[in-house]
Amino acid sequence: MRFEFATAGRIIFGAGALVEIGAIGASMGRCACVVTGRNVERAEPLLQLLEEGGISYITFVVAREPTTEAAMAGVEQARGADCDLVIGIGGGSVVDTGKVIAALLTNHGELLDYLEVVGKGEPLQERPAPYIAIPTTAGTGAEVTRNAVLAVPEERLKVSMRHAWMLPSVAVVDPELTYELPAAITASTGLDALTQLIEAFVSNQANPMTDGICREGMQQAGRSLLKAFQDGTDTRAREDMATASLFSGLALANAKLGAVHGFAGPLGGMYPAAHGVICARFLPWVMEANVRALQERAKESDVIKRFDEVAQILTGNSQAMAAEGVEWIQQLCRTLEIPPLKDFGLREEEFPVIVEKAQKASSMKGNPIELTKEELLMILEAAYQ
Repeated sequence: MRFEFATAGRIIFGAGALVEIGAIGASMGRCACVVTGRNVERAEPLLQLLEEGGISYITFVVAREPTTEAAMAGVEQARGADCDLVIGIGGGSVVDTGKVIAALLTNHGELLDYLEVVGKGEPLQERPAPYIAIPTTAGTGAEVTRNAVLAVPEERLKVSMRHAWMLPSVAVVDPELTYELPAAITASTGLDALTQLIEAFVSNQANPMTDGICREGMQQAGRSLLKAFQDGTDTRAREDMATASLFSGLALANAKLGAVHGFAGPLGGMYPAAHGVICARFLPWVMEANVRALQERAKESDVIKRFDEVAQILTGNSQAMAAEGVEWIQQLCRTLEIPPLKDFGLREEEFPVIVEKAQKASSMKGNPIELTKEELLMILEAAYQ
């Protein structure tokens, strides 16, 4: 067995951890490009800490899903202000945009030179500027991943810029920053984290380190996602979900994902649905299809037992089988009020195109068994309803 494990240069986790940012930032740069979501006021505590630490800053707002054009606007703004440090505080879109800005501050050329699928996919030549990632949602785990996802509207695609050097210099995970998340965002981001934990656990690239991380993450998400949705002031549940999100990022960065994310990438570029919602709609059907395909075509695979273990962790029943895990997730999605994909304008005549794009997605390579076009179409039809 051979595996590698890489993550952010430093991870700081805990309620109130944000207060350390002044000292951390001062050791890394003198002028920061602070990437935020549309509500810049949520970053005010951070900005005050930077001022107290003697760090000047500019802000760059990511108002919606980041596009290649928006990311380059951030790069130009940071270059114009002579920034030598980048800080991303927000959801996965914000954190990912910050990675791109940090990378292109020190690397010349066009963004397309480094993008997968639609670009040249070239490696970075220089290490990015120091980057501090501060998530304010509990879902993507982007603070510890080595890629940044950007939308390419003209291609109706989401693609990645990816390099080991894009792992943030420091990840500050403060559960207090998630306390005021609306219930709908708590649900969608939390289901994204749960999906990533499950997919990495059954991935064909799973390893002993990611296995342990996934088991703990699934346990915490299983006991706390519904609680955080129902009561956002439940600090234990919020801490559990922040942990699960972080662990999901650690896992996916060092194993692989699977067919759920194989579908989610293309669909996210085609329709206005939240990434976590897409994942939630596909997760139970992909699990069911994978178990069936393994039982039919790879009966000796140990992954079948892993799907049973997922069910046991989520249900708390040590005798549970994979089908009970599927049922548990379906019930959770109903309780969390996850809408069907048809609500986002999907057209059935586009199903063949969606399946074709999904088959080519990089995440599909991590699925525990290769699914046929017919199986993928059945999954899509089920998620659509």
